[in-house]
Amino acid sequence: MRAKTSPLTEDLLRAGYYPALVQDVVDVSLGGEEVVAHYVHLETTFFGSEVRRHLTALALTPSRLLVTHVDDHPADDQHKEATALATTEAVPLAQVRSVALTHEFVRPEEHRPRATPTVLVLAIGWAALNRVELSPAQCDDPDCDADHGYSGTLAYDDLVLRISGEAEGPGAVRVAVEFARSLSVATTPAAG
Repeated sequence: MRAKTSPLTEDLLRAGYYPALVQDVVDVSLGGEEVVAHYVHLETTFFGSEVRRHLTALALTPSRLLVTHVDDHPADDQHKEATALATTEAVPLAQVRSVALTHEFVRPEEHRPRATPTVLVLAIGWAALNRVELSPAQCDDPDCDADHGYSGTLAYDDLVLRISGEAEGPGAVRVAVEFARSLSVATTPAAG
């Protein structure tokens, strides 16, 4: 693909999911900016007898989070040839509102310091997609029949990845934890 391979390029090659295509669309978004940290996540899903793949590549630069999604679509009645759709989004680090991590550990009573989670769920929000969950507001009086309006939550979860040590190996979870650590540091304003 390239004369000099970067760690990101090596991971794209290892994923084996149209690596030259993915590298090209990532390069367009990078615009020559240095990659400080990255994570490549390959998913396989099944629709009946049909197998579909999806790749998400995250690249952290000194100023942005680059998110690349690639999906393949097999030939069908409407499309005579298989296609791949690649979408990139460049998010300024100052706009990343949250980096949420859910760590799952099996046998927590046996936990050792710095142990790798069994599953890591990484949710990154930058408010491109907002989810509102509303429910009727309640009061403490069980006999009250007044309308108390609604209460709700607003969530910014533009990207959610679930990385499973059982499916993808503990190494994938460790790499995801390190990427999340780098992103958390990069998006937290320095005390001053």
